[in-house]
Amino acid sequence: MTSRPTAEQRLRHLAQLRRVRDRIDREYAQPLDIEALARGVHMSAGHLSREFRIAYGESPYSYLMTRRIERAMALLRRGDLSVTEVCFAVGCSSLGTFSTRFTELVGVPPSAYRREAAGGLAEMPSCVARQVTRPIRNREAPAASRT
Repeated sequence: MTSRPTAEQRLRHLAQLRRVRDRIDREYAQPLDIEALARGVHMSAGHLSREFRIAYGESPYSYLMTRRIERAMALLRRGDLSVTEVCFAVGCSSLGTFSTRFTELVGVPPSAYRREAAGGLAEMPSCVARQVTRPIRNREAPAASRT
């Protein structure tokens, strides 16, 4: 028979999840996997994944990929790196996976985003550009823009 966690236990648990999220935010370009993240907070990989999804609405892997895509968008807007260079700079090891995930979240392939961003966002302040171009999670990009 298991008992319900106390308020103190729940807060400690949320702090552990926040540490995982903060680590992903800091180390997004490093090779991170769920097992390493779970070891860092003394949880099993399955438990961490379930609890992270409950707390933040997505899996740790999905959150990591979203962070990587956000950073990739910023690098592509600069225009001085190729799509392949950006892919590896943000910690992705597969150009195909990077391009697929980028297209799912942003709605256009990275090469098209790089071309469009070079002209349209040039005069926009970077703080506004980040907000306007923030990737959409959970495959919510409009279907019409995925073509």
